[in-house]
Amino acid sequence: MLRTFLLPLALIAGLFSTPVTAADTPPDVLARTTTQEVLAILKQDQEIRSGNLNKVYQLVEAKILPNFDFNRMTQLAVGKHWPRASPKQKQALVTEFRNLLVRTYSSSLTAFTNQTVDFKPMTLKPDDTDVTVRSEIRQPGGQPIPIDYAMYKTAFGWKVYDVSIDGVSLVTNYRASFASTIRQSGIDGLVKTLADKSASAAAKPAARPAP
Repeated sequence: MLRTFLLPLALIAGLFSTPVTAADTPPDVLARTTTQEVLAILKQDQEIRSGNLNKVYQLVEAKILPNFDFNRMTQLAVGKHWPRASPKQKQALVTEFRNLLVRTYSSSLTAFTNQTVDFKPMTLKPDDTDVTVRSEIRQPGGQPIPIDYAMYKTAFGWKVYDVSIDGVSLVTNYRASFASTIRQSGIDGLVKTLADKSASAAAKPAARPAP
């Protein structure tokens, strides 16, 4: 499962990297027009390609976080256990889940080389507030990987709250493991588990791109 998520989630940094300047900017247009620019940066930035994770983390913090609703993602991933958490625990869960995603997948940005992204046509109705942007990652010698982005409209623009890769929802995938951890060691145990995994991901060396 981890192998399935690595490359597609690396592209999240690019799909929604340009700051939203208007709440009515169509989500598919935003994704399509910014992707090619970011793909070019990933291919040309020698510091990122050489494995400079500090620079990758800066990129992720600056570009991903403003365009993802980690509060909603965490709430959906924790599921029925969310109401049981105290305000302090909820904040800790959001923080550690965000850190885990950022650190787990930042290293895959350094391995990005010849992949391309194709977006599927989407019809956006004037009153739509929750949509799915569909795309495919194409890589030489491999089958296309379908990527669906669940987004909803806020006063600050469109926000991503789930990503489905080859039909598997990121939120749903984590929900099962979160529930298991909570049953065994409670909400505080889940917070600790996320923090430990984040620290482990941060300690791993960056992947290097193929020549």
